[in-house]
Amino acid sequence: MKPTERFSGLADLYAASRPSYPKEAIDFILTSCNLSPSSLIVDVGCGTGISTRLFAERAVRLIGIEPNADMRRQAEALANEVGTRPEYRDGTAESTGIVDDSVDAVLSAQAFHWFNPDAALAEFYRILKPHGFVVLMWNERNESDNFTRGYGDLFRLLPETASIEMKRGSAGIPLLECKLFKQASQTIFDNDQTMNLDQLIGRAFSASYAPRDGTAADALRDGLIDLFKSFESDGLVTLHYTTSVFLGQK
Repeated sequence: MKPTERFSGLADLYAASRPSYPKEAIDFILTSCNLSPSSLIVDVGCGTGISTRLFAERAVRLIGIEPNADMRRQAEALANEVGTRPEYRDGTAESTGIVDDSVDAVLSAQAFHWFNPDAALAEFYRILKPHGFVVLMWNERNESDNFTRGYGDLFRLLPETASIEMKRGSAGIPLLECKLFKQASQTIFDNDQTMNLDQLIGRAFSASYAPRDGTAADALRDGLIDLFKSFESDGLVTLHYTTSVFLGQK
């Protein structure tokens, strides 16, 4: 399945179920990249606009680039919930359609592992203003927590988990090694997501590599219910994450 097709039919569930990003990470990006209300960020692979809206809430101008029409429509439907309304466009990381030297920062949140890294970084370099920044951000499970490790164990029973999660875990390295950008770095923040049972199930099935139906989907759902019963407190459980922010300057 093509990366651009993986989330077709998942837009509503994705928007409702995915974790956000910690305020400290957003503050760090704004400060480190010298971003202000006059700045322009292009959020590439923006999905349903989770990360886009976090920056729009700070009154920064945003263009979201998303090739999946279902995800883009969901982002557009939620755009009025924030102060500065983002603009959403069809496009890819390798061909954004943005003009040369016009952008203060290029953001990719929970998406860069789906891209061709060399072609995407070359495209980001092209559209960035001199001294502009690339920002790559991911939430990854922090399995030092027992519940979060149990959740990860359920996903490790799925056939695609290893290939996707291993790729995602190392996906920021090309920026650290890219000669187009200087002072590349990685900074890590704590993040968590507290959910009831229905929200936990939604979170799991919003993953592109979760089974959509059949015995595998039933087994995952049953495993999630058992895990929830073992760890819930007052009807809630918490998934723990580390949020990695990779920065590189043109």
